[in-house]
Amino acid sequence: MKLNRMIGILAILLQQEKVTAPYLAEKFEVSRRTINRDIEALCMAGIPLVTEPGKNGGVSIVDSYKMDRTLLSTQDMQAILTGLRSLDSVSGTNRYAQLMEKLSAGASNLLAGDTHILIDLASWSKASLSPKIELLHNAILSVRKVSFTYFAPKGESKRVIEPYYLVFHWSSWYIWGWCGEKKDFRLFKLARITDLEVGKPFEKRFAPLPDLDSSKIFPYAYQVKAKIQPEYKWRLIEEYGPESFTVEPDGTMIFSFGFMDKTSIISWVVSFGDGAELLEPVEFRKDILEYVERMQKKYL
Repeated sequence: MKLNRMIGILAILLQQEKVTAPYLAEKFEVSRRTINRDIEALCMAGIPLVTEPGKNGGVSIVDSYKMDRTLLSTQDMQAILTGLRSLDSVSGTNRYAQLMEKLSAGASNLLAGDTHILIDLASWSKASLSPKIELLHNAILSVRKVSFTYFAPKGESKRVIEPYYLVFHWSSWYIWGWCGEKKDFRLFKLARITDLEVGKPFEKRFAPLPDLDSSKIFPYAYQVKAKIQPEYKWRLIEEYGPESFTVEPDGTMIFSFGFMDKTSIISWVVSFGDGAELLEPVEFRKDILEYVERMQKKYL
């Protein structure tokens, strides 16, 4: 909260010629002494602030240092608000909207303005996801390890990691951290995590940003080629994009894409029912047939 408050103080000083410590204390609901400490911290960070005592005194930024007050336009602030609201959709609180109020420094028209973009980052499992995000966020801030049970296609495992970044990508939430078991940085999907607990403090190491290129996270082992019936065109466009297939004269589509493993290929083809035919890898056609026969026996 201290960092949020200091950003808010700086935003106010960029928009107003001079403000008083009591005004800031009331604005951020803290003591005047806390505001004075924040002012000192801003000065130590290299922001040239001037404090003037007396009746007409207050805090201001040195004129020669001030940035253009139009640096953040109304549209810029609305874009920030959209992003902050999207984070509130995950946490289930209005914490980030409150931060926006501080950043807007009394410009209420920004909060009530016309926004055309709504972003909801919540998932169907929001009830279980939000506490995980809050717990992991606090663990990152407090530099503490976390332990959990992880469910992956290769099986169930117990993991202890040093958490560094919460990541929203591929329509899902992930935690990026140093895995004690693998001795390397790994990306873990929050929906596959259970029994999440905060552990002991750790000494931070250099943490590179995760490379979210799908070919790095999900390296392709097999190139799939399949014939898909026209009624599933929407699905290919939604899941893989229009560049993933070509349309034949009869309306069917020849789909081409990389997959990680044989199990994923079989389950993907079968999910189309009789609307897909695997062309390559040819050796997996027999596996699909055997899969369908096993399923058939269960319902005879």
